[in-house]
Amino acid sequence: MEAAGVERALSWRQRRPAPPRPRPSRRPRGGGGGGGGGRTGAAAAMGTVPQRLQRFLDRPGPLGDLLGRLEARTGVRRLYLATGSAAFLGLYLVFGYGASLLCNLIGFAYPAYVSIKAIESSSKEDDTTWLTYWVVYGIFSVAEFFSDIFLYWFPFYYAGKFLFLLWCMAPVPWNGSQVLYQNVIRPWFLRHHRTVDSVLGNLSTKALDAASSVTREASGAALTLAREAEKRQ
Repeated sequence: MEAAGVERALSWRQRRPAPPRPRPSRRPRGGGGGGGGGRTGAAAAMGTVPQRLQRFLDRPGPLGDLLGRLEARTGVRRLYLATGSAAFLGLYLVFGYGASLLCNLIGFAYPAYVSIKAIESSSKEDDTTWLTYWVVYGIFSVAEFFSDIFLYWFPFYYAGKFLFLLWCMAPVPWNGSQVLYQNVIRPWFLRHHRTVDSVLGNLSTKALDAASSVTREASGAALTLAREAEKRQ
């Protein structure tokens, strides 16, 4: 009986179908899936940079009008004109003479021009934009006054300063003036403006008191001199 049972169990195992084997997964052609997608995304992003620059240069304005006239006269695309001028300017800021004056003119002349246009316009949005720029520019100028003696010796200092000022005045969502004002200057101002106001109020009160005392002493001295002059006569 036991032998017959063992034989039936062995025959049942032999008749049971074997489980299917797992198939090996096929790897996508052209390397790994993540690496290929990353390279494609990077290539697409790099491909849009010249297009964005071209759209920016095609915008109406002082820069776009100037490049348009140069493009019409020379026959060279404004994209090439802008990149060539930027490369020449960068090399001059590194190796040229008078780089400090040129960098200051770039950071002052164009913003002053568009600030006057903003004052004369009816919109208040551009006023806020350029007021923010001048606040950042003033703080940067004060900081540069104390650090210029050390940073002057770096060969790429004025090129870096030019890029910083260009970032602060660029008409882009990540404008440097807005970034620095919203993340650094405004939080500090909101924390300390009451203390600064009280200090300025005390200084103005002391200045007025000193001016009034000087005026009283000067008027008293003038009256004394006048009386002495009358007595001598």
